[in-house]
Amino acid sequence: MKKIGIYPGTFDPLTYGHIDVIKRSLKIVDEVVVAVSSNNNKDYLFDAHERVSLIKDSLFKDLKFKKKIIKVVSFDTLTTSLCKRFKATTIFRGLRAVSDFEYEFQLAGMNRKLDKNIETVFLMSDVDKQVISSKFVKEIARLNGKINNFVSKSIQKALKNKI
Repeated sequence: MKKIGIYPGTFDPLTYGHIDVIKRSLKIVDEVVVAVSSNNNKDYLFDAHERVSLIKDSLFKDLKFKKKIIKVVSFDTLTTSLCKRFKATTIFRGLRAVSDFEYEFQLAGMNRKLDKNIETVFLMSDVDKQVISSKFVKEIARLNGKINNFVSKSIQKALKNKI
């Protein structure tokens, strides 16, 4: 039976830290669904459709990932509902620092209350990618800094065009 995991997030934009978590998750499951939150409670630089498109370009064009092991979708439901839709049994969450853990721990606990059959797995990105955040990447781009060490070529181009 194929093991499927969900990696939910805002990905505004996708960074090499996110990509590292995707790579690590593929060591645990056969297929990963990168689920882009279209929650309207946040102020995004890119809308959900743009983020899905950028992630696909980054993963499949820039980095040459196999399309059969990664799906990219947007969602506006509970993550546990998305898991049911894709028959996923694992939710992947990336951790950068200890400060991320408290929120992620509470979220994992709530997801567990919603569906006891779904496990949350916390993955830390590689040490050299732990400081990368979408927020910092956008700020560096706004100030005309170099972002090539943080995001793929498609994302670099999109940020330069958007900012």
